[in-house]
Amino acid sequence: MSTLADHYQPLPGTEELPTPPLEAIELLRLRRATSYRPRTRHLLPGGWARYTNRLFLETSPYLLQHAHNPVNWFPWGDEPFELARRLNRPVLVSIGYATCHWCHVMEELSFEDEAIAAYLNRNFIAIKVDREERPDVDTVYMTAVHAMGLQGGWPLNVFTAPDRRPFYGGTYFPPDDYPGGLGFMTLLRRIRESFDAAPDRVARAGIQLTEAIRNMLAPPEGEPSRQELSLERAVTLYRDRFDERSGGLTGAPKFPSSLPLRLLLRHYRNSGDKSFLAMVELTLKRMAAGGICDQAGGGFHRYATDTAWQVPHFEKMLYDNALLTLSYLEGYQATGDAAFAAVARDILHYLERDMLAPGGAFYSATDADSLNADGHREEGAYFTWTPDELEESLGEERALLAAYCFGVTAGGNFEGRSILHRDKELPELARELKIPEKELALTLADCREALYRARNKRPLPLRDEKILASWNGLAISAFARGGLLLDTPELVRSAEKGAGFVLERMTGNGRLSHSYQEGEAKGEGFLDDYAFFIAALIDLFEAGGSPRWIEQALELTATVREDFEDRERGGFYMTGPRHEALISREKPAYDGVVPSGNSVMVMNLLRLHTMTGNDALLQGARRALEAFATQLENAPTALSEMLLAVDYLRQAPKEIVIVAPRERPEAAAPLLAALRRAFVPNRVAIVVCEGEEFERAAQLVPLLEGKKAQGDQAVAYLCENRSCRRPTNDPEEFYRQLAKG
Repeated sequence: MSTLADHYQPLPGTEELPTPPLEAIELLRLRRATSYRPRTRHLLPGGWARYTNRLFLETSPYLLQHAHNPVNWFPWGDEPFELARRLNRPVLVSIGYATCHWCHVMEELSFEDEAIAAYLNRNFIAIKVDREERPDVDTVYMTAVHAMGLQGGWPLNVFTAPDRRPFYGGTYFPPDDYPGGLGFMTLLRRIRESFDAAPDRVARAGIQLTEAIRNMLAPPEGEPSRQELSLERAVTLYRDRFDERSGGLTGAPKFPSSLPLRLLLRHYRNSGDKSFLAMVELTLKRMAAGGICDQAGGGFHRYATDTAWQVPHFEKMLYDNALLTLSYLEGYQATGDAAFAAVARDILHYLERDMLAPGGAFYSATDADSLNADGHREEGAYFTWTPDELEESLGEERALLAAYCFGVTAGGNFEGRSILHRDKELPELARELKIPEKELALTLADCREALYRARNKRPLPLRDEKILASWNGLAISAFARGGLLLDTPELVRSAEKGAGFVLERMTGNGRLSHSYQEGEAKGEGFLDDYAFFIAALIDLFEAGGSPRWIEQALELTATVREDFEDRERGGFYMTGPRHEALISREKPAYDGVVPSGNSVMVMNLLRLHTMTGNDALLQGARRALEAFATQLENAPTALSEMLLAVDYLRQAPKEIVIVAPRERPEAAAPLLAALRRAFVPNRVAIVVCEGEEFERAAQLVPLLEGKKAQGDQAVAYLCENRSCRRPTNDPEEFYRQLAKG
């Protein structure tokens, strides 16, 4: 039987470098034989890869994508930097992730190029980093690029000295020079020449950049601001930049996260200004109708490249879909529009169908690229359609209907093919087609399902099957809240399975692991892992009242405060004492496509304080807000998620408890229906049944003390600052209490 040693060819230009450990690689190759296929243009007869580097020993899907490059890649660690010091070479730190389109392009054009690889191997030490495995490393070197005055993005390519200090960097580099820019080979030559000819200048650049990174990753100190003014300034800025035609912010590309819809909904509820509600409604409707929403399969792509949400970048990320679920759920509560509830259901259905891992957790992402009919990798090939493909999948009559409703034309709207989208709302389509609205809705639902099945016969986009504690926390929250607000207990059970997976396979001694790959938990948890998962546990406790969830939430919160909190200035660091010490330690202070761990952790502390009455939690939240006071004052839109906590703190949050009798949990249903109708964002709402678990939960949550059902009827309790209104078993009275604000 052939082994790797029979086919192994040395990586070009590696005469001075240690060779990859072939025996270990061979053992892993046999273990992965049924699930792993080399993704490289350098193939030998029989499907063997011409080159294999030590990234094959890793479990990250992104690193494995580069395991057969001719580049002598090292994973992040001490070994490559020590080798660079011994050989006096600069280091290339190249960072990306598995579903990154331009990472694939740079790999295929530059890192698969044997001449570039040979030069890189002879003159540099090359390190590959999965940004989703090591967000701390990514943040440090992305900040370095920003400090250089450059636009960040992925792939991220940064050049450092052997002491890890960066001195130059950028994002995507094509292989050859182009008008106005250097190709990768030219850049490598110039970097090496500068490193050799001007070592003092390189060292000074590294020292200056490192100092800039440290300053940029620590929030500026300042006096506590009037945070409610920051909130007012933020919503005004969003209104001034609002796209009144398509929703979201003006300009392109358009990210769903760029306009914090949940913040605008809170401002609408507080102010009564319906213009903010209209902004939210328009944005939710246009996104759901656009190509950024997968009309056939459900869920959302990462962003739109145009101003009308029509042409997406086709990656689908777990975090985007989890966060959008919350926006659509709150939009449904605030407006009563059932279409928003339907979108939330579609997202959750997509996640369960396409992203669910064995055991109940969720995978990370799917790729933008897939193979087209000619066998070439192409962005969007899996998701786009021609009229002929519609007819083949649906039959002539239904294909014509679907083409009209979803905008499929002969010319297409994306490289000769069509991205499914809806230019018109269902009532308008029904009138134009002279079809009853309910009948048309059912027909289109059947068409969507048929198109989903048909496209699954095409080559599927790559799925990144890494399981991240942080992103799973977001997904668990989406399922828990979705189950509660959509009256779908099955969704809550999905959330419970996901939380059980994280607790049983990714948690030990009260501490979280960051990721789970190939059957093993990996890496110490970061602040985001703890913050997002704690939020999920609180959401699960609210959805079902099981004391297990609140017990774990409080235990993990104690770990966060012990390992991550800045006890002098307030707030939380991204890393704890068990993490590697990098050239700077970040205190996350920016809410981007994913909220910062600080923003979510502040809200966790506030919610847990409302439940438990523990003033130490409230003081931790206040100190964190004070730590970011200057940023909240000077750049409030950079911390839009933290402003949700500001809004929560400046009001008296509602304390809602619904208690059902032990033998009749279904008795809570009418009161729950009233709760679902009322948009009350700043609250805790706990739904429990009398019995042993209720008593166990009450020991941790004094809010539950003295609350009980009335005979065979459930009772609702609405309190503020431990002062309660009259308990009621009347759903309409309960709704009136909630609606009073």
